[in-house]
Amino acid sequence: SQTFLQTYFYKPSTTPTTDTMGAKVPRNFRLLEELEKGEKGLGAAGEACSYGLTEGDDLLMSNWNGTILGPPHSAHENRIYSLKMHCGDQYPDKPPIITFENQINLPCVNSKNGVVDLSKVPHLAVWNYQMTLETVLIELRRFMALPQHKKLPQPPEGSRY
Repeated sequence: SQTFLQTYFYKPSTTPTTDTMGAKVPRNFRLLEELEKGEKGLGAAGEACSYGLTEGDDLLMSNWNGTILGPPHSAHENRIYSLKMHCGDQYPDKPPIITFENQINLPCVNSKNGVVDLSKVPHLAVWNYQMTLETVLIELRRFMALPQHKKLPQPPEGSRY
């Protein structure tokens, strides 16, 4: 059930950041596209990452849940990590605030509250408006799998912030 705006103005065939004329897409249209990709599993994340709105009636599309399956052959293997993602008014020009709900030992994650410092993740350190929530989840999973991080001792499974 599409809304009037989705039916007449939202063009999912365009890129998430620009329309066919090269203009930036408004925040809500961008987030609608991300929601559609997340709900239908159309993104590059495949089965390793998923995301969607925390509340289906969040008209501002600000609060999201994310899930990352721990990469194989690492201390994260067979673990499922839950994340909260907040897209402020300035998203996608400004990055979302990402917080792990499960405790995790990574150099980019605050050990007291689970907040991710994106500046410590190589491909997210310099944020640009073409990046998406899916990009964040994929890059965090890749960060977990880096040789210097994949064997870091982890808190007991099920530990939460």
